[in-house]
Amino acid sequence: MSESETERRRTTEQTTADSNLKWLSGFVSLVGAWIFVSAFVYDTMSTVSYWNNVIVGLAIFLIAGYNYYRMTNGYEVSVGSAGFVALLGLWMILVPFVIADIGAAFWSDVISGIVVAGIAGYNAYAGREMRTGAPTRA
Repeated sequence: MSESETERRRTTEQTTADSNLKWLSGFVSLVGAWIFVSAFVYDTMSTVSYWNNVIVGLAIFLIAGYNYYRMTNGYEVSVGSAGFVALLGLWMILVPFVIADIGAAFWSDVISGIVVAGIAGYNAYAGREMRTGAPTRA
């Protein structure tokens, strides 16, 4: 295989990986919007859980949306932002157990947190791998 073909293949693989990370960031942003909206949907939430969903959901929506916006405009994924969103996702998994808020909101928060932590963690990992030039495993 010639050098130009190898370079073209690498560019195509990186473009595909960038596109995947972009759409994953957009999806995480939508999950953050759901966490925010869920504060208004579930009326059995405690006040602490309500404000947690409003603040953390809005933060996830904005930060993951920022990553989506960056990648839409041709920039690399912000590894720090994706890592912070993953931490917020872990918090969303933990908070229902800490607050002991039982009900439909409990499972909504846990499942949303798992989705956010998993996808944002992957985005941070893959973005870091792309920055260092290591081959990305998709």
